[in-house]
Amino acid sequence: MKVTVLELIQHQISQILIELDEQIDFKSKQIFVVGCSTSEVLGSKIGTAGAMEVAEILYKEFVKFAQKHDLYLAFQGCEHINRALTLEYETAVKYGYEPVTVIPMKQAGGSMSAYAYTQLQQPVVVEKIRAHAGIDIGQTLIGMHLKEVAIPIRTSIKQIGEAVVTIAKTRPKLIGGPRSVYE
Repeated sequence: MKVTVLELIQHQISQILIELDEQIDFKSKQIFVVGCSTSEVLGSKIGTAGAMEVAEILYKEFVKFAQKHDLYLAFQGCEHINRALTLEYETAVKYGYEPVTVIPMKQAGGSMSAYAYTQLQQPVVVEKIRAHAGIDIGQTLIGMHLKEVAIPIRTSIKQIGEAVVTIAKTRPKLIGGPRSVYE
């Protein structure tokens, strides 16, 4: 039986999230940021060949993962909307994020953010967040939206399709010097 590209993508993200589940102890209502170039997933240069069908597959897996851990999802848009984030209105209110006026589209925002906007119950877009963890699919540079201090997470799957995957969680800063106690 021949595996389709979309089935392979679904398998890869599912495996990554299983391994992520084993490595991070999420707390309820934390934010998980998703940066994704569907173009890169399909082997094209970022921003050149967005694919809503890839976004749909990934989105469904992220939603299942978020529901399991009671997480808020935030989907980073592309550089054409200054990497603004699509999320639920409830998340913006809880964390004090100010909505901006833009609707992500495939050509300005990217397929992942645009797809999420159509699926969320009360979507809003905000300029920046401070997420607790996240995944970057295709080198979309989510680091600007993570809390300090980011710690890389390794999984056996290094790519989704043709896109490089980077995952990070965060921890509080260690301060105080040699006499401080952290645990």
